[in-house]
Amino acid sequence: MVKHIILWTLKDELSAEEKDQVKKGIKEGLEGLAGKIPGMVDIKVNINGLASSNADLMLDSTFESEEALKGYAVHPEHVAVADGKVRPYTKIRSCLDFEV
Repeated sequence: MVKHIILWTLKDELSAEEKDQVKKGIKEGLEGLAGKIPGMVDIKVNINGLASSNADLMLDSTFESEEALKGYAVHPEHVAVADGKVRPYTKIRSCLDFEV
């Protein structure tokens, strides 16, 4: 199994209300990929970080293998969510992929 963890920080120019809407859209879009990506075991997006956090939201996903993770990266449905709901609104992306 492979874990794929992403932390995002949203762009500064977004208002608090806009950030809430963006986070909800990212969560809905990414979690909506469940069952659609070959080799994806689980996908969750946390949008309710504590005030002590220095990131705005987190993707926690699990794949059967590194090959499945590579397939997810280029899967058209994932690319559509990333291009439409994530990349336009994020300024920092940190990623950690590891075997479990």
